Amino acid sequence: MEIQTLNPTTPRQRQRIEAFLKRNGLRFDDMHYYAAVTDDDGEMIAGGGLKGNVIKCVAVDDAHKGEAIANTLISHLIAHANEEGHSNVMLFTKPKNRQHFESLSFRLLAEAPEAVLMETGIGGINNMVEQLKKIKEEGEVCKENNQECKEEEKTNLNITTPQHLNPSTPHHLTTSTPLRGVVVMNCNPFTLGHRYLIEQAAKQVERLFVMVVREDCSLFAYAERKAMVEQGVAHLENVTVIDGSEYAISQATFPTYFLKRLDDAADTQMLLDLDLFRRHIAPALGATVRFVGTEPTDRLTRRYNQLMHEVLADVREIVRLEKEGNAVSASRVRKAMEQGDMSTIRQLVPPTTLPYIIAHLATQALQAELDTTPKPGLVDKDNNGAHRDMDYALMQRSIDTLHPYFVKLALLGCADALPTHTSIRDIGIEAERAMLSATNGVNTHKGALFSMGLAVVAAAHEERKIAANEEQILKERNGGEDVLVSLQTTIKALAACFPDTNGTHGSKAKLLSKGTTAIKGALDNAREGYEMLFAEWLPFYIERRKEHDAYTPHKTLLRIMCDLDDTNVIYRTDLATAEEVKQEARALLDNFAEAALKDMDRRYTARNISPGGAADMLSLTIFIGSIQT
Repeated sequence: MEIQTLNPTTPRQRQRIEAFLKRNGLRFDDMHYYAAVTDDDGEMIAGGGLKGNVIKCVAVDDAHKGEAIANTLISHLIAHANEEGHSNVMLFTKPKNRQHFESLSFRLLAEAPEAVLMETGIGGINNMVEQLKKIKEEGEVCKENNQECKEEEKTNLNITTPQHLNPSTPHHLTTSTPLRGVVVMNCNPFTLGHRYLIEQAAKQVERLFVMVVREDCSLFAYAERKAMVEQGVAHLENVTVIDGSEYAISQATFPTYFLKRLDDAADTQMLLDLDLFRRHIAPALGATVRFVGTEPTDRLTRRYNQLMHEVLADVREIVRLEKEGNAVSASRVRKAMEQGDMSTIRQLVPPTTLPYIIAHLATQALQAELDTTPKPGLVDKDNNGAHRDMDYALMQRSIDTLHPYFVKLALLGCADALPTHTSIRDIGIEAERAMLSATNGVNTHKGALFSMGLAVVAAAHEERKIAANEEQILKERNGGEDVLVSLQTTIKALAACFPDTNGTHGSKAKLLSKGTTAIKGALDNAREGYEMLFAEWLPFYIERRKEHDAYTPHKTLLRIMCDLDDTNVIYRTDLATAEEVKQEARALLDNFAEAALKDMDRRYTARNISPGGAADMLSLTIFIGSIQT
């Protein structure tokens, strides 16, 4: 017998794994590695896989059970996981297999009627429990220090504590044992509904721990969601935001390959998650109360709440906050983001969430430009256009790399005063370095970083002004038009602080023109507040979008190409070609057809024409369009 490595992502090898698992009554599950034990004839008699540090799809043919093959296989999988950097290894299995895996040094983490979760290795859940205990102890020290300060203040002011209890004092404040509670939430993004739930829960306990779901399968990354929560509840003295559990079990992480009925999967996943909380998280924090919001629409969340009442001793449901007859929810915010409806977003989230939304809208705008296909001479889903050094995957990696810096810029702009040129420049330089590192030195989005970065700072600053004095601001402004005027003015003010540039495509294009024409570079357009964008391109884009035109981004790109002195085109070719591009874009826009756009793409690719400046302005137009109201 020998152990062979199979690649589950290779179709032929996956088919072999699937056939073996089916023979043993199991289903295939997502894995990146599979080890197969074969006999002398090369037939698979046992196998097991890995997804990260989770062992999956372990099976042994009936004829070979009792031969210690499973032990050899599990040892191999643990060793391989260790080689990949995982110090502890987990597995989900049937309850009847628990004793066998305990004999292999696995320990029980959680159990449900249809499954158990086990773990082996160094650290693991014990480390998490110790961290939570430390957080609880630190909170107790802070409370004691605060109490000492308050007593000292009373002494200095000659105030004595009444000997008789006030009947209106909450019951938990009269007991010797402090009441602690936990809220677990995803916050994708953090809304006024989340804040309301936390505020109401905080009134019922002495200390409230808010745990943000760690799993990154949401629009907003875990680090962003946790930061939004921390900033959104900073006014609540008895609330502590803590890291989400790495052991949270969700639909995305719970394997179903060994369940007889897939209908059992949701309940099993939820019960394991609740058992983990009951056994490990709640005791470590000294928490006895779990708070949840009522769930009027989502069936699975409502079922989770029901099971929570069955499993945990003290579960308190808080009625969801409503606006205009509907529950305030993160899904409503995400829908408003898709529709570019900032007026609705403002009604659903606290001001501290807005910078993160603005950053995401900027990233989504860059993504929308990249996804626009076909485009003439530009990278899209179909081809690389006139670029030999970049493709769709590289551009995608660049966008992903830049996103955290848009968050930084938005947070920088969210202040009472405009940020300094130096502070914006420093983040921009950091972002450019990260981009070039991710793309192996290829300049994928330098121009877009400048224009979008300024707009992100300006947009966040405008939202700060509205939040600071919303009633007066909205009274003075007449709808979206005045919002755009103020935004444009702020962009001008920011751009005015930037010095003239050397070495950019824009500056080189000006030299090529030799003063025969007034070429405007990226900085010139920014200093003018992107006049053409606000006056022509944005209204064109919005009108197409209102008409639900499937070619809105394609036509908007052509509309921009009609007007823009695209320094990228001039740099790569000459002034005459740049003028030709304007004329061809106008002609195609007047008689639009996708086949003609594809033909333009082929011709521009062959002639090394790439309207990269127009692409940057398309993404900026889409972004401004998403925050206009």
